Amino acid sequence: MDILLLQTDIEWQSPDNNRKRIRNILNLYPCADIIILPEMFTTGFCISPVNVAEKADTDTLAWMQNLAGDRNSAIAGSIAVEDGGKYYNRFYFVKPDGSYSVYNKRHLFSFVGEDREYTAGDKRVIVEYGGFRILLQVCYDIRFPVFSRNRGDYDMIIYVANWPFSRIGAWTALLPARAIENQCYVAGVNRAGSDPATKYSGGTALIDFLGQPAVVAGFDKEEAVLGTVNIKSLNAFRKKFPALADADKFVLE
Repeated sequence: MDILLLQTDIEWQSPDNNRKRIRNILNLYPCADIIILPEMFTTGFCISPVNVAEKADTDTLAWMQNLAGDRNSAIAGSIAVEDGGKYYNRFYFVKPDGSYSVYNKRHLFSFVGEDREYTAGDKRVIVEYGGFRILLQVCYDIRFPVFSRNRGDYDMIIYVANWPFSRIGAWTALLPARAIENQCYVAGVNRAGSDPATKYSGGTALIDFLGQPAVVAGFDKEEAVLGTVNIKSLNAFRKKFPALADADKFVLE
């Protein structure tokens, strides 16, 4: 399965321009099975969602559904959403037929006050697509391995992020760590550019189940990279080295 990872430079709080920008980038690339966009790809990482967040299941979701159908690809990425009077950092995974799954970011970034404005999700979400079971995660979630621990229920993790340049070393270390400990592929898509608060340096990568990079985007620039994941290779490795069978048993409260 081919994965296209888009490390975009997000224009601050400009959904129309960012959607057009993504369309223009995609015109330069062949179709892929999954296209992954960064966290809050229409606005940048907005701590104050009032007058910024979209109503649930409206403009950008419809745009993702149209794009998925046009490209015959699944489209993945998060946006700020207002739903039932609450705000969510909501990850949409949209399939070519228009059906979609929703994951609300579980671990809100209290360091900058995301937890004061947004409501945390309360469940893991795994989608099935192209023969893979895929765990959906957003940015800060990567620091909490218990929540993302593989229980034998997924084959790949997707992390979408606005991860700042100042802490990029943690991002590049944790992506392969999550792949190794969970015996899975990891696709991590971070943005490039800057917003009013900070600078972002990218570091987008597709990591294989050995913790090795399959493809990596350059730093400090907008770029798209295309990589491939193989379920047969993954299953063969798990059979040869069945470490997940020895994992500690636990229940999340």
